[in-house]
Amino acid sequence: MANTEESSPLLGNPPSLQEEDDKKTSIESPLPVPSQKQLAPPPPAASIGYPADGLPLGYDGVITEPIRRNQWNSSLFNCLGRNDEFCSSDLEVCLLGAVAPCVLYGSNVERLNSTPGTFTNHCMPYSVLYVLGTAIFGGNLLARWFSYPSRTAIRRKFNLEGNFESVVSSCGCCGSVVEDDVQREQWEMACDFATHVFCHACALCQEGREVRRRVPHPGLNLKPILVMIPPCEQFMSGREKV
Repeated sequence: MANTEESSPLLGNPPSLQEEDDKKTSIESPLPVPSQKQLAPPPPAASIGYPADGLPLGYDGVITEPIRRNQWNSSLFNCLGRNDEFCSSDLEVCLLGAVAPCVLYGSNVERLNSTPGTFTNHCMPYSVLYVLGTAIFGGNLLARWFSYPSRTAIRRKFNLEGNFESVVSSCGCCGSVVEDDVQREQWEMACDFATHVFCHACALCQEGREVRRRVPHPGLNLKPILVMIPPCEQFMSGREKV
């Protein structure tokens, strides 16, 4: 009698042993894990830059709000300062600018950098150049070349409006130079240099008033001090001291 399972056409051909082994290996084998070489490197972190006009560069194609320039707290020729809580400090700055500009310059840089030894490292070279300039040229002509970078550093740190930008915004000229951030910053540095050369004492005083209003002296200890006050003497109803 013939086997009905083998002769039936509806059952189809039985699977062979090799096919069953292939199925088992395919089920048991884990999924392929991509190697480190195949993994795509993470995208580099985007950075935001600030050109000379105070406007931030695009961050991944997103345009942010423009950052406007800050104004100086006092003008260049306002040597006596303003009538506010810093009035006495402004008078001190004016006196130092007229009598001891080396001390004022060292104090400005010390407040700006807030690192130990900054005052000595800037006051001493200024004093040497002051003496040499006075002996050779009859005036303080050499120290002005040394001190003008402090004005550029103050303007950049506090995002202050420079002299060139102020002139351009008032008259509306030099449009091609204004559009180029690098050229604008070069013109601002040239204006900082010219301000120190032609109005050196006034420039130092203006910078001194600015940093004293914005940065506390690094020698001050601003940590809160806890003062313990002993309790007062207490008396009971019988007038006995406790």
